[in-house]
Amino acid sequence: MPQQNDIRRRIEELTRRIHHHDYLYYALDRPVISDAEYDILFRDLLELESAHPDLIMADSPTQRVGFPPLDKFARFTHALPMLSLENAMSRAEVMDFEQRIKKILNVHGDMEYVAEPKMDGLAVEVLYEKGVFTAAGTRGDGFVGENVTLNVKTIRAIPWQLVTPAEGPAPPNRLAVRCEVYIERMDFRTLNENRDKTGEPLFANPRNAAAGSLRQLDSAITGGRPLRAYFYGVGRVEGYEFNSHWDILQHLRLWGLPVNPRSQLCQGIHQALDCFQKLAAVREELPYDTDGVVIKVNDLSLQERLGEKPRSRSPRWAIAYKFTPQQAETRILDITVQVGRTGVLTPVAVLQPVSVGGVTVKRATLHNQDEIERKDIRIGDQVVVQRAGDVIPEVVQVLLEKRNGRETPFSMVANCPACQGEVVRLPGESVHRCLNLSCPAQTKASIRHFASRGAMDIEGLGEKWVALLVERDLVHSPADLYQLKTEDLESLPGFGRKSAQNLVAAIERSKQASLAAFLFALGIQLVGSHLAQVLAEHFGSLDRLRNAGKEELEQIPGVGDKVAVSITRYFANPANRKMIESLVAAGINPGISQRVAVVDHFWEGKSVVFTGALASLTRQEAAACVTARGGRVVDTVSGKTDYVVVGDEPGSKLEKAQKLGLTVLTEDQFLAHLPPVGGDQGSSDS
Repeated sequence: MPQQNDIRRRIEELTRRIHHHDYLYYALDRPVISDAEYDILFRDLLELESAHPDLIMADSPTQRVGFPPLDKFARFTHALPMLSLENAMSRAEVMDFEQRIKKILNVHGDMEYVAEPKMDGLAVEVLYEKGVFTAAGTRGDGFVGENVTLNVKTIRAIPWQLVTPAEGPAPPNRLAVRCEVYIERMDFRTLNENRDKTGEPLFANPRNAAAGSLRQLDSAITGGRPLRAYFYGVGRVEGYEFNSHWDILQHLRLWGLPVNPRSQLCQGIHQALDCFQKLAAVREELPYDTDGVVIKVNDLSLQERLGEKPRSRSPRWAIAYKFTPQQAETRILDITVQVGRTGVLTPVAVLQPVSVGGVTVKRATLHNQDEIERKDIRIGDQVVVQRAGDVIPEVVQVLLEKRNGRETPFSMVANCPACQGEVVRLPGESVHRCLNLSCPAQTKASIRHFASRGAMDIEGLGEKWVALLVERDLVHSPADLYQLKTEDLESLPGFGRKSAQNLVAAIERSKQASLAAFLFALGIQLVGSHLAQVLAEHFGSLDRLRNAGKEELEQIPGVGDKVAVSITRYFANPANRKMIESLVAAGINPGISQRVAVVDHFWEGKSVVFTGALASLTRQEAAACVTARGGRVVDTVSGKTDYVVVGDEPGSKLEKAQKLGLTVLTEDQFLAHLPPVGGDQGSSDS
């Protein structure tokens, strides 16, 4: 027994030491032992645990190897949206950014900013409760992402438990933190070399490798990938108030979360611009890919005053200053035409393969005929290709001096390459379209979209099977999917009895999709997943939406004239109405949204802060009650806050609210102002 106790103490000591060295390495960037010494500690622990598996600790660093595979990812809802950033491509655009915010704030003189490298990875939110890792999700559309908790748990840079420092505050009760998950270039090269040896397809670039690794259904695969992370901000926080964005970064590092050491506090916009120039100068020497610098207003109260851009998902208080896109020279071998789900024909340049910023580029968009003529792009031309924003390949310049006279001009085809239907250019549009609604290319694209994740989420119905179903004349529209039977599928190449049954079952399950998912799946032009959610919440039912007029639609935040016209035109189209009726007849039951018109103007347009624990409902449920009635929940108390709702053991927010003379509500008072949404004013279908 004494020997068993000695082994237990040794395992505990090794676990503690390895966690400490992980903290020094990832969070503080100050390793005090070599990689070889670290490996010895890790190997010693692994050997002891292998001999005594009953003594393995729950937080052992050796357990980051993966968990049982998932069938698919669940949804992960962000309590506060993960907003996208506005881009700046020049110094002048950054100066315009500052002038805009100074005008809104009525501020003169220098402002404080924080400049951070813009990592080229995958954005993730990690949730800690009482300092313990509980969940993680991808950014998704900013509101809902994929739950990748098990995969993120395999990343050694992300601690399972936050550090409680000897000096300084303990981690808050609830902390949602945002990070960028990435792979360093050297690790990426090694990863691809190993895949090449085993005959596996190579990753295109470190970002794709990181994104693909994090989206593995088998987290053991993720655990074998060299993923790292840098944290850059917070979402919903309960139990602590930060003074500034720089304060946030310092506390994250203090609690054991790695923060990019190249982040810098800047006095004035010119210091931030200097940070950009310095990072651009050493960009190729960095161990990771970065495509610019994010410049953020440091003062959190100023961030709150600035808020978001109307009808946008970008904060006014931050901007991403992007590096000049990376370019390369190559030749256009051919120009082909792709047909999208709305019938738009897009010319695409087939390129002599060339590496652009570490990515092999074989094709580049040419946008439309006008763009081709403006740049005088011809088949056979030597051209400069860039990845705009380091992502989308496009032709930016023709090298006219390298023409030899054998180049061939391109003209848009007169007939659709997929169905041979007539191609037209409608008045006021810059694109050419195939107007044949039964065009197989459009049919395939619309069905792929209908079945995709975030839409009807029909598991297993990918591009290959959609093409086969359309080509075999089994499916002509999304509604036809719901008429498929097992015997229709099992005779097709690639299908067996079991796979046919699985697909039919997946199609059947999709009938219970939410109204928002159904609206997104319809593919209404200009209606993305977020706007579909907004429409579902506003109208509450499919019937109310499809009978809405343009004027009613324009009253909804985020719906402008063009969007309203697109929606009304879609539902006015007899073919679309017939398809929707077929879908409903097939048993699709788009879930009714719980949110309807505001019942009590007490909450409408009001800014609400919660502090302390509520006895009758969770913080998330309370926040949903406010937003369902037209209010807005924020984290910081300021002069613009309308109500502060107080539960048990309120924090400093209560004291601040009292100093500012704000309206403070007890939990009972809060509940008294929550009649059922819809109340006595009728249901959402009235």
